[in-house]
Amino acid sequence: MSKPNIVIIPGNGGSHVESDNWYPWLKDELIKLGYIVTMNDMPDPVAAHMNIWLPYIETELVKNENTIIVGHSSGGVAALRYLENHKLAGAILIGTNYTDLGFEDEKEAGWYDTPWQWDRIKSNALWIVQLHGEDDPYFDTTEPKYIQSKLGSELIVLPNRGHFMTEQNPVNNQFPEIIHIISNIT
Repeated sequence: MSKPNIVIIPGNGGSHVESDNWYPWLKDELIKLGYIVTMNDMPDPVAAHMNIWLPYIETELVKNENTIIVGHSSGGVAALRYLENHKLAGAILIGTNYTDLGFEDEKEAGWYDTPWQWDRIKSNALWIVQLHGEDDPYFDTTEPKYIQSKLGSELIVLPNRGHFMTEQNPVNNQFPEIIHIISNIT
C-alpha cells in the first residue's frame, strides 16, 4: 500500500496554518519523508461551524480513504464527525474534546448537537491516537479519556504542552511526536 495522504486540520480561532503553531513545521517534515500533505486555512476559521467545515473537508481536503487526518482542537472534533460517515487510514486527535465544555461559541458551532456515533467512528478508522497536554488550560484529561473509552484509541498525555499552541509554549512550534506516530504506523 502506498503512503497515506496527510490532512492537517487546525483548531478554530482564525489561525493561518502556514504560519501558526506546529502546522508548517509538521507539513515540511512530512513532505521530507515523502508524504503528500494537504493543509489549508479553513473557511469560517473563527467560529468553525460544522455545516461549513464538514463539506469543505469532504470536497477540498480528503481525497480518498488512504488518508490520515491530524486534527488539532476543533480540527480533532471535525475529524471525529468526519469519521462517522467516512473511512480513513487513521486519525491523530490533538487536544480534542467531545462536549462544548460550557462555551457558548463551541455550542453554536453545531458539533455537539447530535449524539456521537462512537461505533461508526471506531469502525471507520484503522487506528486513532490522541495527544493531550497535561496542563491544557481549556480542559483536563476527562474529555480525552472518555473518547478513549469509547474508541479504544491510544491516549498520550504530554507534560508542559498546554493546548499545543506556540503562544502558550514556544516548544509547540514543532511536534516530533506526530512524526514518530505516523512513521511507526505507516
